[in-house]
Amino acid sequence: MDLTTFKALSFDCYGTLIDWEAGLIAVLSPWAREQGLSLSDEELLLAYASAEAEVGTAEFALYPDVLTAAFRQAGSDLGREVSDEWARRLGSSVPDWPAFPDSAEALARLASHYKLIILSNVHREGFAGSNRQLRGDFAAIITAEDVGAYKPAENHFRALDATLDSLGIERSELLHVAQSLFHDHVPAKREGLRSVWINRRHDRPGWGATPKPTEDFSYDLEFGSMGEFADAVDRAF
Repeated sequence: MDLTTFKALSFDCYGTLIDWEAGLIAVLSPWAREQGLSLSDEELLLAYASAEAEVGTAEFALYPDVLTAAFRQAGSDLGREVSDEWARRLGSSVPDWPAFPDSAEALARLASHYKLIILSNVHREGFAGSNRQLRGDFAAIITAEDVGAYKPAENHFRALDATLDSLGIERSELLHVAQSLFHDHVPAKREGLRSVWINRRHDRPGWGATPKPTEDFSYDLEFGSMGEFADAVDRAF
């Protein structure tokens, strides 16, 4: 792949740029200890991932409410109750989730070569909090709140088409960059988009907070971090 032929990059944020698993565990782990559950972080993430995938396909709600409902569902699945206080802590936690150490610097380098677009499964306020860490110069920001659905639904990609039109960029000139096979690379294949897998879990087994994909997916390039991807882009240019 010739990385110099692209004019724009669209990014998933949570899992790719922001360490959402660390953010989730910062709440799930102390809750589990309080409940007397002897579960590893990986087991807690798997329980949460299953619950969020189920909740995210129900009637649309803003992401804090999805976090709250998924936490309650995960607790029920584990045989424990999630109090209003614990649910509120997770629901309000998105702005506190840490950026991966390489994200801000990589975005700054990539912005010298491409227009950058966010395609995220959160709400506007949550992403605004995250971008205080990322300091990203984005040509467009598309959130679940804007499109009324959660990836892998097609809504984000219809909004992306409109954004590309407004920027004067062809679909063939866009590269989608994401960690989640389930949320991003499955719909990218469906939409005929070229994509890069940022495999943040390359050194860990299992799926973590991201559901295992059950449909076909593909990607053109794989990197273990955003820094590695930015290095490859710098070499290409």
